[in-house]
Amino acid sequence: MLMANPATLRNLVKRYESLRSAHARLGTSESSRHLEDVSYTLCVTTGTRTVPDALRAAEAQLRAVPSAGSVGSKAVPSEVQLTA
Repeated sequence: MLMANPATLRNLVKRYESLRSAHARLGTSESSRHLEDVSYTLCVTTGTRTVPDALRAAEAQLRAVPSAGSVGSKAVPSEVQLTA
């Protein structure tokens, strides 16, 4: 199974949570479109079909990866900007 880059996966989960919150507040067509886009990307990145499954898969993948501060691990940039 392919594994997403941990920094990319963390960024996607954070972006999803941020956009979900923004859409709950704003409820605009633009906020909906952004939320749908990141939801789709999160599903594709984790190889799942639903957001709850994608979030579970992301959590499992991130749990399986040593943190950047672990001995012997390589530092990975934590800020990755995805664009459409």
